[in-house]
Amino acid sequence: MTDADSLPAEVRRDRIRARLDTRGYVRAADIAHDFAVSSVTARADLDALVEVGVARRVHGGAVAAGAAPEVPVEQSVQTGTESKRAIGRRAASLVDAGQSVFLDVGSTALAVAEALVERTELHDVVVVTNGISTALALEPALPRISVYVTGGALRPLQHSLVNPMGQQLIESVHADVAILGCNGVDVEAGVTNVNLPEAEIKRAMVAASDRVIVTADASKLGRVTMGHVAELARVDTIVTDAAADPRVIDNLRAAGAALLLA
Repeated sequence: MTDADSLPAEVRRDRIRARLDTRGYVRAADIAHDFAVSSVTARADLDALVEVGVARRVHGGAVAAGAAPEVPVEQSVQTGTESKRAIGRRAASLVDAGQSVFLDVGSTALAVAEALVERTELHDVVVVTNGISTALALEPALPRISVYVTGGALRPLQHSLVNPMGQQLIESVHADVAILGCNGVDVEAGVTNVNLPEAEIKRAMVAASDRVIVTADASKLGRVTMGHVAELARVDTIVTDAAADPRVIDNLRAAGAALLLA
């Protein structure tokens, strides 16, 4: 089908806008594929939505104009404190003595780290993290828990270490389990993250681990953000909180996801 044979531009853009409203992010490549138009037309559609104020262009696509930007970890730890603590404790309970763990960055990762420290019966656990704040939160558990920091370029906001050089340690080891945060979990899109450099590190952790645990509070279920982390089939367990929409939970479970409510 050619661009001339496809939907009228006005109809197509209305449907793209509906996707933005639902998911918060769309990729130009997906527009081209799903609507059978050229990449040039797909980008023009996004530019048109930007012009009327409903979208904001990002690399590879667009986000809804009202999409929340990435916030500093110090700010995000102040929101949803109890649910994050509950998720952190539930995720930490899945770690056994003697295991190796990838643990990434963010406020929920901090909650997991704090919960691991609280588990004083844990010993001989090795944690590899790309989060400076995560590593510092684990320090009180030394030497029961050994902590290794990946290295790489330092990003602000999350105090994370990313490429270049961010994957070298990850690719040289293998972990029993990866415990990852995210910004979205969706039946079709899988696990996604708002920040591309951090999504890249998360993908490396997934590839180098036997088991993947994703921590996601209720607000992240059913959402899609820019950076792909993993297909739903690659995730062993999703830990969320009791405020999650039962319909969204049912949809994820129907797609084969194992969910634990904290």
